[in-house]
Amino acid sequence: MKKTTVKTALPFILSVAALSFPLSGVFDTATIFLDQIPWYVGTLVVLIIVFIGALFDMLGVAAAAARETPFHAMASKRVFGARRAIFIVRNAEKVSSLASDVVGDIAGVLSGAGALAVSVQLQKALHSKGWTAELIVILLTAFITALTVGAKAIGKTVAIQSPTPIVLFAAKAFDTLFLWRKPVEAVAARRRKTKN
Repeated sequence: MKKTTVKTALPFILSVAALSFPLSGVFDTATIFLDQIPWYVGTLVVLIIVFIGALFDMLGVAAAAARETPFHAMASKRVFGARRAIFIVRNAEKVSSLASDVVGDIAGVLSGAGALAVSVQLQKALHSKGWTAELIVILLTAFITALTVGAKAIGKTVAIQSPTPIVLFAAKAFDTLFLWRKPVEAVAARRRKTKN
């Protein structure tokens, strides 16, 4: 993992902070639509947000905990995603910041806002008023908060214990989804094994 000083990292830090503003605005606006859908659908959306936040938080920790050596061995065998994994590890500080501090933290904030919106819909569905309505808000937001904290704790534990497969999976997903690449290296490796 590359070690950088605050001075050299300052441009990246500022760009991440600038990126967080529009992303948070877009995602926060999306939570407004939770007021227009049934509470059970909204609950599913909030759970997905919690899962995404925990997943990216796990990736951020895995990137910081992983080492290059296993990926160099994979790259020599032309394992698909190995080269991208090396790039992730070498830029662990930036990847960790983007995954954990941007996506992970924004997802955490949104899950709380989403829980509040869902609780309002649940109040309407149950025709709750007074202390019952307040109890619904408290219980639902507390549940989502506990779920978020628990999911992130589990994700971080797994990431620290097994960073290599997590980083490799992320690398494969990135190359497949964003670069529209098929696992050519993996296919070529299978063909060589077949010939041998």
